[in-house]
Amino acid sequence: MTKAADKPSAREAQRLQTRERLMGAAIAEFKRGGVAEAEVSAIVSAAGVAHGTFFFHFPTKEHVLLELEVREEARMAADLIKALKARDDIATVLAESVRVVQDLERRLGPRLFKDFLALHFSTSRPPDEESTNHPYIVAVVDQIERARLRGETNGKIDSFHLGVFFLLGLYALLITLPEAPNVRRPVLEQYVASNLHGMVAP
Repeated sequence: MTKAADKPSAREAQRLQTRERLMGAAIAEFKRGGVAEAEVSAIVSAAGVAHGTFFFHFPTKEHVLLELEVREEARMAADLIKALKARDDIATVLAESVRVVQDLERRLGPRLFKDFLALHFSTSRPPDEESTNHPYIVAVVDQIERARLRGETNGKIDSFHLGVFFLLGLYALLITLPEAPNVRRPVLEQYVASNLHGMVAP
């Protein structure tokens, strides 16, 4: 296939540019006041498009959040894998998993971060095939499984459930804990230590 055939048409390129402008404007609006309070009128105004253009690309505001989730989880998975190339013992896996999620919080800001995590638990979550993959969860589970195969975990609970339960608990803590580092740090350190104690071989 030629390079010309791979290149998107001018119309498709314009559509993608418009979608990216809407994503950027929506994320900025979400950071200011949260998804629930965000106004579509403010988003389209910032993006410089007509009101109906938003709904052509995203049926609801939650669909913007869903696309953000897909992008960020892929980024987080890559970050975790890269961080564990030098050292991937189970203690480091858990510590780095927490760091990657906290890096996400810094990127998104506290309001959008909580909306991002709440999407995992929402009963009104929009259906989307890509969003069911959760590459970050897969990456964490895969690293725990590698540790299990090396004999670092006790094998009493399968790696999938260890990873999922660890992340769900972490998400719940980050949603509910005060943002002050002096409050969070000891709680998160104790959380990691407790999970590690339950996972490691006797």
